[in-house]
Amino acid sequence: MDDDDDDIPQLSSQALAALQEFYLEQEQREGVKTSQGSGQYSVGSIEENWQLSQFWYSEETASCLANEAIAAAGKDGKIACVSAPSVYQKLKEQQGPAVSACILEYDRRFAVYGQEFVFYDYNSPLSLPASLLPHSFDIVVADPPYLSEECLEKTAETVKYLTKGKILLCTGAIMEEQAAKHLGVKMCKFIPKHSRNLANEFRCYVNYVSGLD
Repeated sequence: MDDDDDDIPQLSSQALAALQEFYLEQEQREGVKTSQGSGQYSVGSIEENWQLSQFWYSEETASCLANEAIAAAGKDGKIACVSAPSVYQKLKEQQGPAVSACILEYDRRFAVYGQEFVFYDYNSPLSLPASLLPHSFDIVVADPPYLSEECLEKTAETVKYLTKGKILLCTGAIMEEQAAKHLGVKMCKFIPKHSRNLANEFRCYVNYVSGLD
């Protein structure tokens, strides 16, 4: 056994330093992908992190939800995307500076979007910057990261604080009863799709007359 242990290869300090430099450059390249070029806001420009329960929408779904948010917000309306980065990205990709939107997200990689990024942890639903005034958004689009009533209830606190009234929620079909309970929303006919197939069926819910029906 001792001889086998002696045979285990060890990285030299130079090789270890080179490996660490490689990982650092890889992280920096990932950030640059979203901060430069025409793909700055493309869905998928920041890769999904399944450990954070991230699953990006398909291009068609992201575009449909972005268009719905714009229509619901109205002319010069403001849109908040809570844990829904795909919708935010598609809004900016399609409309650019013409749309007033912000992204509330736990993943700090989205800080590449500058002042429109707000760090958000659903466990502290009202720990928000003073710049986010109550009832200051014409519509809030929310996609709670976990299919649990606790996560939905806490996210709902944030949504109700931010919205002037309109809510577009995306979550599992199994959350229909809880969605109605905490946000007063009803299931739409439109069925959102993700870029990768998920085991759980997802649906959209709204509390206003929408184009998703």
